[in-house]
Amino acid sequence: MFIHELAKQTGVPTKTIRYYESIGLLPPARRAANNYRQYTPANEERLRFIASARALGFSLDEIAEILAARDNGIAPCQRVLDAIGERLNEIDRRIAGLLTLRDALKQLQTEGAVLPLDDVRGERCICYLLKTYRDTGQVTIQKGRFFDD
Repeated sequence: MFIHELAKQTGVPTKTIRYYESIGLLPPARRAANNYRQYTPANEERLRFIASARALGFSLDEIAEILAARDNGIAPCQRVLDAIGERLNEIDRRIAGLLTLRDALKQLQTEGAVLPLDDVRGERCICYLLKTYRDTGQVTIQKGRFFDD
């Protein structure tokens, strides 16, 4: 099959297929008499594996390592399991970070909602909280910080 057919069958753009070939993830395609690339069902299977691994967050280096093991007759199953474990740990860290960010934003929203909305200078409003958040790492309004008490 030609590259446009391979792209249609796998959902991988032709430009990406050429790139994968250029970096060695796909073996160089045979050439037809008209010099067009011709791909085999084995190329299609390999490309489907690459596309699925990419969709799951595997890096191109990880995919190359897995494919190289397979090409050398070594079952890469443990490496795949290890990579999946790494992905899960990374996702858990990102979720924890997003939850922390969400909590900070909710607190900013809650505390900022009771502040004046017409402070052009940004000294007694949500803008001040936002500006100082990075330095303080907190959102709480302390007595005397905004208003004379």
